[in-house]
Amino acid sequence: MSDFEGRTALVTGASRGIGLAIAQSLVQRGARVVVTARRPEALTEAVAALGGPEVAVGVAGNAGDAEHRAEAVRTAVDTFGSLDVLVGNVGINPVYGPMVDLDLDVFRKILDTNVVGTLGLVQEAWRAWMAEHGGSVLVVASVAGLKASPGIAGYGVSKASLVNLVTQLAVELGPTVRVNAVAPAVVKTRFAGALYEGREAEAASAYPVGRLGRPEDIGEAAAYLLGDGAGWVTGQTFVLDGGLLSRGPA
Repeated sequence: MSDFEGRTALVTGASRGIGLAIAQSLVQRGARVVVTARRPEALTEAVAALGGPEVAVGVAGNAGDAEHRAEAVRTAVDTFGSLDVLVGNVGINPVYGPMVDLDLDVFRKILDTNVVGTLGLVQEAWRAWMAEHGGSVLVVASVAGLKASPGIAGYGVSKASLVNLVTQLAVELGPTVRVNAVAPAVVKTRFAGALYEGREAEAASAYPVGRLGRPEDIGEAAAYLLGDGAGWVTGQTFVLDGGLLSRGPA
């Protein structure tokens, strides 16, 4: 359980849910982490849950802000001496409804935060540390980017873009840096609450494993893809869906 001993990770969107679970999985394996989120109070709680300032530091800010991304990367290098692992886990979905009715300004905001912000984060990490020293990158995509996703189609398009972005970056940054993605189905987090709250049993019945995802499911998969055991894996999207897509159309 010491795959990441002496390594530093930056995990965005990590005050709760999937991001926090990934950070916890890395800390349990020896990493030191910098975590980001918008709310300072939530970050303070996350840092405490991760083990305090000896192993975790929080940087509050908006993932769409280039200065915030630069600060997060700089904090990792200045505080812990490196930036070996990068996890892009920022995603917004501010609207529900048909794609054909989607306000284009809202769609631009989704793409800017979910896609452009993720690329900007990788660029910062590459320039500050990884180009010279190497590393591993993981992007949190979604099964919404692999199929039609009625009601959240704009979000799905942004996640599909991330899947392709991972493919492009894996080729461009190899062999120095490996780049992969995870694509979860519905995971029991506050962000996904509208997709299952009040009807969890019904929602879970569509999954061959008989339950929805848990944040720790994603954390464990992330640790594998980011670690040395996945040293021959890059440009891949690891689907974490409890068998949902395997079932196919009803």
